Amino acid sequence: MPVCVLVGMQWGDEGKGKVIDLLTDRADVVARFQGGHNAGHTILFDGKKFILHLIPSGIFRSGKLCVIGNGVVIDPAAFTEEVCALEKAGFKLDGRLVVSDRANIILPYHSISDRKKEASCNTKIGTTGRGIGPSYADKIARVGLRACDLVDESKLKDLMQENFDEKKRILKNLYNQDVPDFEKIFDELLEHRETILRFIGNTQALMRDVINDGKSILCEGAQGTMLDVDHGTYPFVTSSNSTAGGACTGLGIPPNKIDRVIGVVKAYTTRVGEGPFPTELHDADGDQIRKEGDEFGSTTGRPRRCGWFDAMVARYAVAVNGIDAIVLTKIDVLDQMDTLRICTGYKTGGKVVTEMPASLSAIEQAEPVYQDFPGWKQKTSGLETFEQLPDNAKRYIEGLEKLIGIEIALISTGPDRTQSIIKKDLI
Repeated sequence: MPVCVLVGMQWGDEGKGKVIDLLTDRADVVARFQGGHNAGHTILFDGKKFILHLIPSGIFRSGKLCVIGNGVVIDPAAFTEEVCALEKAGFKLDGRLVVSDRANIILPYHSISDRKKEASCNTKIGTTGRGIGPSYADKIARVGLRACDLVDESKLKDLMQENFDEKKRILKNLYNQDVPDFEKIFDELLEHRETILRFIGNTQALMRDVINDGKSILCEGAQGTMLDVDHGTYPFVTSSNSTAGGACTGLGIPPNKIDRVIGVVKAYTTRVGEGPFPTELHDADGDQIRKEGDEFGSTTGRPRRCGWFDAMVARYAVAVNGIDAIVLTKIDVLDQMDTLRICTGYKTGGKVVTEMPASLSAIEQAEPVYQDFPGWKQKTSGLETFEQLPDNAKRYIEGLEKLIGIEIALISTGPDRTQSIIKKDLI
């Protein structure tokens, strides 16, 4: 596994953290390539639960190097909090964590702008309000503050003052919103500056050297394919490329060095926030899935919208990412369902389409075309082989494989790293 990219195939929350944790023992480096602390990867092992927002999930495996790439936006306070929590729990980070010197920094005026824009818009995106989008906007506008700018304190203050003055005028004129005093924001940044500088490095050169040395890299994304800023249900998306191509730009890895792409998909579908969701359930089945799957955001605690498996979305994710193998998660959540439904296509404009529309209105108006499968009404949690699964669970999984067109290599039957059925070697 020289370079392997792991991506979510739906609207995020597919269980990527557990899969990264499982695969880390096969990798030398685990590298995060996009997103910010709006993401949440939940890891459960040895009876303990950890939720990570910025630091790669591989940090729980000793001897593994973890990298936060240039495609990630970093909130200094959130990063410091996460570092302190992990070290308090006994995990050694020095020499095991590197933060890209090219990563952009989230500042308090970004989160203020995020919340005010969301509150004032007629079309709500469902943002977490943590400043992710405005920070990426500054990056694209070429006015962002980067981790390397933290090195020289005197120049840092000048750079930040220029940005602050502009944001202060915008927020006052657009939203009649005052921002905290500049010195207060600057002093708060200095409080966390040393923590970031403690781990800062040239991660693009690091990735190159790791590859040249014949070592392996596991690339970790946040969110999912349908939240990609280019390929998702725009504008109800995140502000970065959560698809496999984001690993190249977000880590500085050449495309021809990527050897394998693994997709993670739930046995049903969820999404958080606003936006179209053709297979969403507003009935007892949806409530049951939410309850059994503990479908509440690990970052915000918001209840997730739940629905039937959407094979249209899964096929689209395969095509966009070039997925080689699939991990199916949360099959155990469906153990008590009488009937399961899989969306095979969308009926829109009086005809059935099998390619994902770009138009938001087309997706919103789409009527799912379903294929029904009988439930198995038996416990799957803790089962260790595919043969041990109930016959109807096998038929459901085989039906998914046929509709998606890619083999399911690993089946997760619970949140713990040990609750997994390996059908075929992933990497």
